[in-house]
Amino acid sequence: MAGHSQFKNIMHRKGAKDAKRAKLFTKLAREITVAAKLGLPDPAYNARLRTAIIDAKAESVPKDVIERAIKKATGVDQENYEEARYEGRGPGNVAIIVEALTNNRNRTATDLRIAFSRNGGSLGETNSVAYCFQRVGQIHFAPAVGDGDKVMEAALNAGAEDVASSAGGHDIFCAPDDLHAVQKSVEAALGPAATARLEWRPTMTVDVAGETAEELMNLLNALDDNDDVQRVAANYEMSDEVMARLGG
Repeated sequence: MAGHSQFKNIMHRKGAKDAKRAKLFTKLAREITVAAKLGLPDPAYNARLRTAIIDAKAESVPKDVIERAIKKATGVDQENYEEARYEGRGPGNVAIIVEALTNNRNRTATDLRIAFSRNGGSLGETNSVAYCFQRVGQIHFAPAVGDGDKVMEAALNAGAEDVASSAGGHDIFCAPDDLHAVQKSVEAALGPAATARLEWRPTMTVDVAGETAEELMNLLNALDDNDDVQRVAANYEMSDEVMARLGG
């Protein structure tokens, strides 16, 4: 009986993991389609498409899925997705920016408003929290590319604005319009980047702990679980101990 229960638990966890992975693949494929639609369907001449493909490959999205997503951009049955940005406050007054690709703004706004309200937050107006962030180009490298000094030298030579190194790797920051040029330069010195994209970088942060941290993570997970949501930025700080406890 115990063995049967354990088997069911394992299968349940595997099913949940597979479902989450399928949802991620769908989001990555949607970004590829939109990027290909907004520019040329060739990553050599479309920086956004190139970044979307890099992100997809980093998550092991199959090649045929990537190719189908590109072809879908020029197909007659293509869905009309548009970019939308939503802003709000979470538990502990944490500022949150949500980037989405949606074919129904009203549906997405309603779903996000419900997610915020059910998890101790509130959806606000556009630009209500954007002042808490800086729009930047962010290029991430794995720790294996070298130490902080090596990455810093490559970043300075490339004209980057800042570098943050930690156990999780190295992040190089630059002006949004300089992302492609900086990426090309640092990759010449360090090899291919893990990711390279435009991000919202907090200019001020809020420390969260205890029940507030748990409620915040519930909100962020709920937002990320929405099919239309592509990326979520939040200006919280959380200790490694709390992060580990919450599985972050």
